[in-house]
Amino acid sequence: MSENIKIAVDAMGGENSPKKIIDGILENHKENSDVLYNIFGDLEKIEPLLPKNYNKKIFNVVNTKNKILDTDSPLSAAKKGKDTSMWLTIQSVKNNQSDVAISAGNTGALFVISKLNLQMIENIDKPALSALWPNKNNFNIVLDLGLNIDCNEKNLIDFSIMGSSLFKSLYPNDKATVALLNIGSEELKGNEVIKKAYQNLQKKINKNFDFYGYIEGNHIMDGKANVIITDGFTGNIALKTAEGTANFIVKEFKESMTSNFLGKVSSLINIKNLNKVKKKLDPRLYNGAILIGLNSPVVKSHGSTDYIGFSHSLNVCIKIVKNNLIQKIKENIIVWE
Repeated sequence: MSENIKIAVDAMGGENSPKKIIDGILENHKENSDVLYNIFGDLEKIEPLLPKNYNKKIFNVVNTKNKILDTDSPLSAAKKGKDTSMWLTIQSVKNNQSDVAISAGNTGALFVISKLNLQMIENIDKPALSALWPNKNNFNIVLDLGLNIDCNEKNLIDFSIMGSSLFKSLYPNDKATVALLNIGSEELKGNEVIKKAYQNLQKKINKNFDFYGYIEGNHIMDGKANVIITDGFTGNIALKTAEGTANFIVKEFKESMTSNFLGKVSSLINIKNLNKVKKKLDPRLYNGAILIGLNSPVVKSHGSTDYIGFSHSLNVCIKIVKNNLIQKIKENIIVWE
């Protein structure tokens, strides 16, 4: 890793790009003056969004007019060639010109292009998509969120290693506690794959994380475990359910607080507490899913987030590079062998 962290940014992915991407970079740079941004996209559209006489060492724009569309299939995206903004972003990491890559574009395309360019970490069989979820104490790392529909016990153990390493990269002062998402907390519950993973995790002592055991979906946010492991099918359903529930609660709560005079008075009296809850449920603060298992870190920003959300995903990039995520995963694997 270079002295200055270098982030490769796909400026053309997601809604309202490149404006929200550049605005997010500028917002992020306010608190991270030592970070350098390699920006890939249409120079004619990007340059007017940057400050006049901007520092080209800090904001290095690599021009390309070609981009991956949200409607492109992963295969067609890969066939578009090596001059799309997403491909060049990933290639920048592959060629050691950047330390981490980020895109708000097509998730399937990002996964395929990353796999084509970047090698897997040795002894890790499958990469996984992980993300931050709020819990009672702070945040959870949850994986896999949709990349791997079918998993065996080795995959779930690999996810435990990678997830706990990611947690320590983001929160170096906290202990990682791993739990397997299951239909019950009893040892006899679940399918054979999750039972075998449970048995392996229970009998092996690992200095990098504690093993909590099984956790049910309604206890994910209790804070008793902070690394939640599941297959991609279950994880994606859990993610979408949580997002939908949070949106429903916020919408209903807002309507109840503004629909009549009493509600409006009550909201004014409790404005401080309401803002605290609103911040806790703000999805922009958790933006930045991490594709882990590859030899270089790749971050996926939500395509519909705004510049604040994108800035937060850049913070995720900075933390995982500063705290050596890839090296932590490799060291964790060695401990288990």
